[in-house]
Amino acid sequence: MGDAVDADEFLAEVLHLMVDEVVGVHDGDPTARMALWSHVEPVTLFGAEMTRRGWGQLEPAFRWLAGTFTGSGSCEYEVLSAGSSGDLGYVVAIEHSVASRRGAPARKYALRVTTLFRREGGEWKVVHRHGDGYGESNALPSDG
Repeated sequence: MGDAVDADEFLAEVLHLMVDEVVGVHDGDPTARMALWSHVEPVTLFGAEMTRRGWGQLEPAFRWLAGTFTGSGSCEYEVLSAGSSGDLGYVVAIEHSVASRRGAPARKYALRVTTLFRREGGEWKVVHRHGDGYGESNALPSDG
């Protein structure tokens, strides 16, 4: 196992890649997502629209998903928790996006996302993502 990485250092390594891959998918291009994800088993996706296991299922799913989007306005992560130990890392966040899908006008939406990483050849690669809708019915309670 590799050395522990400070949470801020870990986020500095992965967060911009996470943003880039979401923006890419929203622009119809899955290239950044496919590069960020591990191609080494096991890899899994519990997505807002689909569940997939193994790179043989993930690659066509990523291509299909990117093909449903027609333009990105933005993607920002509200990180709730992150860290790494050895060759494993995680990010728990609310993913806020603006995107156009299937030719409809761009709209804002948010997902609750947990992303797990494994370090491979010195690079962090996604091995699991669990994302589902985030809104008033399942929002974090306000402090107070």
